[in-house]
Amino acid sequence: MSELEANQLQHFLDRIDRGEKIEADDWMPDDYRKQLIKLISMHAISEIMGALPEKEWVPKAPTLRRKLAIMAKVQDEMGHGQLLLRVVEDLLAPLGKTREDLMNDLFTGKLKFHNVFHMPATTWADAGIIGWLVDGAAIITQTMSLESSYAPYARALTRICAEEKFHAQHGESIVLTLAEGTPAQFQMLQDAVTRWWIPLLMFFGPPDNGKISSNQQMNIQYKIRTQTNEELRQIFLTKYVPRIFHLGLTLPDDTIHYDSATKMWHYEQPDWDEFKRIVSGHGPCSDQRLQLRKLSYEDAKWVRDALMAKQHQAV
Repeated sequence: MSELEANQLQHFLDRIDRGEKIEADDWMPDDYRKQLIKLISMHAISEIMGALPEKEWVPKAPTLRRKLAIMAKVQDEMGHGQLLLRVVEDLLAPLGKTREDLMNDLFTGKLKFHNVFHMPATTWADAGIIGWLVDGAAIITQTMSLESSYAPYARALTRICAEEKFHAQHGESIVLTLAEGTPAQFQMLQDAVTRWWIPLLMFFGPPDNGKISSNQQMNIQYKIRTQTNEELRQIFLTKYVPRIFHLGLTLPDDTIHYDSATKMWHYEQPDWDEFKRIVSGHGPCSDQRLQLRKLSYEDAKWVRDALMAKQHQAV
């Protein structure tokens, strides 16, 4: 590293330490840009892919009001993905890359999305669990990132987090209705909780086990994030485990308990090798969801071409 580069880096770190925000056209280290692209592109694609399990329930929702609500939620999630892709585009531009490159990375398996969106949504109760617990987990992660040192991401998250709170309320409404419904409805809800519990634990990523991964360490150093995977998971468990039990539901883990001495939840660890396999595109619905996304992208090519042609005419 040259003296000029060292001075630039130190000035950059000093800015972050003072709590200043970095804008897209500011100087930034290559590894900072790389970490942002990795994080925000995964978040963007997860928003888009995350709409697909619920999209399946738009025509099958039990009432008109539920159909309209879940349709609005799907629309919101797609909008979040598009908003975040726009944030990533500014980071990609100096590298000579575009949104098209990101989509190709998704289709070739290079760009990953959250493990939970590789899973099937078997019953209407799954739609409730996705809204209540999956979106609840997402809110915990995204709220942390509101303080991100990268200003465009933080600004986008302000809107996203506000809308995600409505999504969580939508899911909670479904869950409460089923919990107070017939024995068959309650059992459907219990089955959904059992199916989704392991994917929910995996949502935050592998635990630190006393040593923070290099990615987490770099993101914390650059103040892209402020908490580790396990810290976020503990917040999730503290918020939701008592609520799950309060509804009379059970979890597929007889060992889970809160240790008041350590102020930590103890739980049975999921199979983290399975987690890696799922996010690498080998989950139950990975192929189906990717093929649907690819087909939709290809079918809409004429729209993108028309918009680009109009834009060039205007210039």
